[in-house]
Amino acid sequence: MPDQPAGPTILGFDVILIGTLLAAVAAMATMFAIYTAITVRDPMAKRVRALNARREQLKAGITTGARKRQSIVRRNETTDRMSAILGSLKVLQDSQLKVIQQKLAQAGIRDKQWAVAVVFARLVAPIALGGFAAIMIYWVDYFPEWSAFKRFGGFAVMLLAGYKGPDIFLQNLITKRTDAIRKGLPDALDLLVICAEAGLTVDASFERVSRELGRAYPELGDELSLTSIELSFLTERRQAFENLAWRVDLDAVKGVVTTMVQTERYGTPLASALRVLSAEFRNERMMRAEEKAARLPAIMTVPLILFILPTLFVVILGPAACSIADAFGGDGPGSN
Repeated sequence: MPDQPAGPTILGFDVILIGTLLAAVAAMATMFAIYTAITVRDPMAKRVRALNARREQLKAGITTGARKRQSIVRRNETTDRMSAILGSLKVLQDSQLKVIQQKLAQAGIRDKQWAVAVVFARLVAPIALGGFAAIMIYWVDYFPEWSAFKRFGGFAVMLLAGYKGPDIFLQNLITKRTDAIRKGLPDALDLLVICAEAGLTVDASFERVSRELGRAYPELGDELSLTSIELSFLTERRQAFENLAWRVDLDAVKGVVTTMVQTERYGTPLASALRVLSAEFRNERMMRAEEKAARLPAIMTVPLILFILPTLFVVILGPAACSIADAFGGDGPGSN
């Protein structure tokens, strides 16, 4: 019996299989888009709950003794199990947890216990993805035409994706949140200047600005409101400003925090300092926009060559090519 002809392939991959997977991904993306469109969620509800929890935690930390503060923190059974497993394997380090906790705070995740989940994902994801790749490549032999080097490369890529996947996902959250805070920072400083000139205190100014900017810039409003709560309850006001710089991965916020600390220590005019910072940040945002506009011609060169010029060539030269082909093919009126 003759062998059945193999299906079309691209770089050793079955085109039909890839098309099926892409169609499935497109269908899932469409369903998710429809779900997000028809379900309206209030972004302020989660933010208010988190801020109230932080307020109650600070109140309880002040009114209770040091021995009872551990019972105030809510325990997470899932992270406790992960911590027990990682502790038995001797792979849980305090310095590593502190770095991950700061990244989680910069990503908007307040619960520090999820740092254990990130370490656990670093341990489990390479084993899961690497094991799946080993089974599909070596045991099942799903890609029989692959060479030994290509098999090892595919296994190594899956192993590296499993190890770097949690860090890439967390860094993506940090980047998006930092960009959102950067966009609203000049407007927040302008409002802080108005509040300071109106005679409001620093914590009252932060709370007022967080309410005004909560809808337009929820990430920035969340940070300012949390800073206002910490200014009201922490014994050292400088610690509240330092916590703001610790939670936001942005040099501009660190500059604002430095200005606030100097104002609290030396009694310098707050409004004038914030006005200078606001003008500087607006100029920086304008320069960043001009830089993106200047890079646009170079970025558009590749799409222009790959997508636009071939279409123009087909439209312009297509009819002429067809006429030339008909003339040289003997299909003219004088042909036999």
